[in-house]
Amino acid sequence: MTPEAPAREPGRPTLVLAGNPNVGKSVFFNALTGTYVDVSNFPGTTVEISRGRHNGYDVLDTPGVYGVGSFNDEEAVARDVICDADIVVNVIDAVRPERDLFLTLQLIDLGLPMIVALNMADEARRQGVAVDRAALEDALGVPVVETVAVQGAGLEELVERLPEARPGRRDAVLDAEVLPLAERVGSSAAALLALEGDETIASRHGIEPGSSRDAIYSARRDRVNALVASTVSAAETGLGFGARLSRVMIHPLTGLPLLGALLYVVYKVLGEWVAGDIVGLTEETLMQGLYEPWVRGLVGQFFESGSAAFTFLAGEFGVLTMTATYLVGVILPLVAGFYVLMSLLEDSGYLPRIAALADRALTGIGLNGRAVIPLILGLGCVTMGTLTTRILGSKRERFIATALMAIAVPCSAQIAVIAALMARVGGWYTAAYLGLLLAIFAIIGTLLNRLTPGVSTDLLIDLPPLRLPRVGNVARKSATKVWHFMREVSVFFLAGAALVSALDISGALGWIQTVAAPLTVSWLHLPAEAATAFVMGFVRRDFGAAGFFTMDLTSAQLLVGMVTITLFVPCIASMMVILKERGWRYLVGLFAGSIGVAFLIGGLLARALEVIA
Repeated sequence: MTPEAPAREPGRPTLVLAGNPNVGKSVFFNALTGTYVDVSNFPGTTVEISRGRHNGYDVLDTPGVYGVGSFNDEEAVARDVICDADIVVNVIDAVRPERDLFLTLQLIDLGLPMIVALNMADEARRQGVAVDRAALEDALGVPVVETVAVQGAGLEELVERLPEARPGRRDAVLDAEVLPLAERVGSSAAALLALEGDETIASRHGIEPGSSRDAIYSARRDRVNALVASTVSAAETGLGFGARLSRVMIHPLTGLPLLGALLYVVYKVLGEWVAGDIVGLTEETLMQGLYEPWVRGLVGQFFESGSAAFTFLAGEFGVLTMTATYLVGVILPLVAGFYVLMSLLEDSGYLPRIAALADRALTGIGLNGRAVIPLILGLGCVTMGTLTTRILGSKRERFIATALMAIAVPCSAQIAVIAALMARVGGWYTAAYLGLLLAIFAIIGTLLNRLTPGVSTDLLIDLPPLRLPRVGNVARKSATKVWHFMREVSVFFLAGAALVSALDISGALGWIQTVAAPLTVSWLHLPAEAATAFVMGFVRRDFGAAGFFTMDLTSAQLLVGMVTITLFVPCIASMMVILKERGWRYLVGLFAGSIGVAFLIGGLLARALEVIA
């Protein structure tokens, strides 16, 4: 079933912001609405839609796209929201009008009432790009307003001219094909998209998708070129510092060392400082040291310590203790750190350059360059890495990336414990551990790429100018997204804590340990108490690894234990986020698959080491 656009508010006209990536739409949205009123996933997708209000309008901010259609989730969401709009504000980059005007002409061909915001006009002037606004307005047939959104320039004029929004000058040749079909389907926008081969739109109206996309796109590109030739002039200027730095960043010989240095900084900040020091303070000192004892004292006034009610509310896995500790002590600092970092990378323009560099290395496992961010952040925390899969372009890529992180990428807390344990047995076993993980990562990625239905998206990405991030924009964007994420995810953690608490009270946790003992002893050749470590690994991955500290293990047993616990299921915090992001079917499959892979690889490794010994 195809998702439909979010329901509009009765009696309130809809104003939709549309444009290419990195043109400043979010700045327009903030300026018009004052704040993010609501941020939610579009029905049936993980694509976020921001909704607010301005002067009687219901304002929606669509994802950045180069066209409306069905090439990926972002385009499909933008298409459904835009086609339902009363007014479209098309934001284009005045520095690169030859790129952005393709979408502008498509919106005009759709017959939508619109107004064009020619944004970053100051930057265009600095780079010697001059756009004849009056000529462009006459050629398009819709109002055109020059803006510098980050400074608020031109926004007042844009608001004043909203009542002038109107359909523009459509392609007469194309209209000859569109209008007869529009009479059948009841919409010129749907007719055009069906002619362009949009299977979803054609299916909704019970018609066959057209085969004219290439011809329509080619003709539209010719119209863009003619439009640029008549309205845009560019002075010959030498490369500025930003342009030279950009070239350094995307050239493999210089860009890869820079990327490595950045990823090291990212790992140190998020993986060690946030996930280590800050989470250590918030989780251990504040939540476990102060909050949990206070809650247990409070609950103890009503229920006897050790009773089922006390255990359910304030026990080790209690809904008032573990839920709050995970949400405030663990998830909040991780999510805040992630969103601040992503906002900085987005505002600076460096994020697209990272994706361009990493693209070739990730295509073999069904991903593109964008996936380097979630995979690296997964080393800090799988929860954080799973969140970042939102930047990937298709469900297939999010499916593969999440599975890889959950199975084959250890988190920083677990890495620290494993490093301390492996230090006991020397370099050969440590090298074997790292080599096995890399091999398993590559094998699982290759298998998922071949077995997962669908096609991954190509990396089609624009490289915006490099610029210093704006503190206000970064802070506002980060704070709002943190608030909405925490509000959405709380119920999942509450449900998770209730489930684990119920298992603990009923004795099911102990039963699981007893049932698992033969598997750990007979198959993995580990001590019986290793079953407890695996159960605790579900609560926290580092807890599971730490459970091996007290065991008397040979070097081979330690290697088997560390490989198996690494591949074992992610912790309950990550599971709850995976449930929210991917759904329960995915979670159940991942849970079963990770257990199967962990014990299969662990048992085979145990037998291989016996043969070698």
